[in-house]
Amino acid sequence: MDTKEIQRLLDYIAKSPLAEVSIETEGLKVSVKKHGEAAPSVHVVHTPAPALAPVAAVAAAAPAAPAPVADNLYTVKSPMIGTFYLAPGPDKGNYVEVGSSIEPGKTVCMIEAMKLFNEIDAEVSGKIVKILVDNATPVEFDQPLFLVEKA
Repeated sequence: MDTKEIQRLLDYIAKSPLAEVSIETEGLKVSVKKHGEAAPSVHVVHTPAPALAPVAAVAAAAPAAPAPVADNLYTVKSPMIGTFYLAPGPDKGNYVEVGSSIEPGKTVCMIEAMKLFNEIDAEVSGKIVKILVDNATPVEFDQPLFLVEKA
């Protein structure tokens, strides 16, 4: 199953009353779950054929919650694999900078996955103390993106 077929599946699920679809073929397993009006989440796993590489997760289904780093520092992690962007466009200002105050629901970055742009919102209130990823670089699922000093 290639990217175009997965995108067609996503479009179909978004328009249909189905809440969940799982497809398994030789070498690939795709699960799509729709959560209310939100865009469907996708989990794709390449299953190894004999003597091939181990299973690799390609997308995540749920947003990652910040994890405690130190007493007052939290790590905002990537909820999916994709390309990390600090701004909504090349000629736009960054969502956040070091020193920016954030609160739950405020967009802190965007991650592009399969030509879909996903805004990543803050889960905690506080101040950005470090941006751990360069703009327009690939990120992995659960990769630390920001350090936040909790308010």
